[in-house]
Amino acid sequence: MRLDHLAVAAESLEAGRAWVEDRLGLRLEAGGRHDHFGTHNLLLGLDQGLYLEVIAIDPDAPAPAHPRWFDLDRFSGRPCLQAWICAVDDLEAAVADDPRAGVPVTLARGDLRWRMAVPRDGVLPWDNRFPALIEWRGAAHPAQRLSPSGARLERLVVVHPEAMDLQASLAQALRDPRVEFEAGASMLRAEIATPHGLRVLQ
Repeated sequence: MRLDHLAVAAESLEAGRAWVEDRLGLRLEAGGRHDHFGTHNLLLGLDQGLYLEVIAIDPDAPAPAHPRWFDLDRFSGRPCLQAWICAVDDLEAAVADDPRAGVPVTLARGDLRWRMAVPRDGVLPWDNRFPALIEWRGAAHPAQRLSPSGARLERLVVVHPEAMDLQASLAQALRDPRVEFEAGASMLRAEIATPHGLRVLQ
């Protein structure tokens, strides 16, 4: 299990863009649409092969017959860091190890191909603090196509009242010193080094 990217949820892409760009002092790039979930995104490349996405419900897309990913159907309020996404080499095996991760869904955008584990109700375990699991198909990856931003993830803090239980559930699969767990009110906090200094998204 490897940290792949971070997702900021917003009521609209415009609101998400303004929120992230104001906090990081960096410009987001165009992403695309996800027809299966009726969402669209904007992207920002980070060092070490990571990236950040801003994701929102696409007002021009038909509503899907199933819940959207990242609990977007219930999302409201100001943009926030909503999810962290980890890549695995074998999604079927990862889901078999922990069925709470969700059901594998096959997705595509342009020439990008991937599968993601999405819970049937769209809500990840531990109040969405459990990582969403992704398996990329082929060599194409969004981070390879994004302009260098000079930004680097220094620390991702996963906060939850039962954070130690969550940490224990991931201990065998995830070994990333940038990811820390802390007991408290449920939230995510990303500390990002930018050309303008250390900035925080949460």
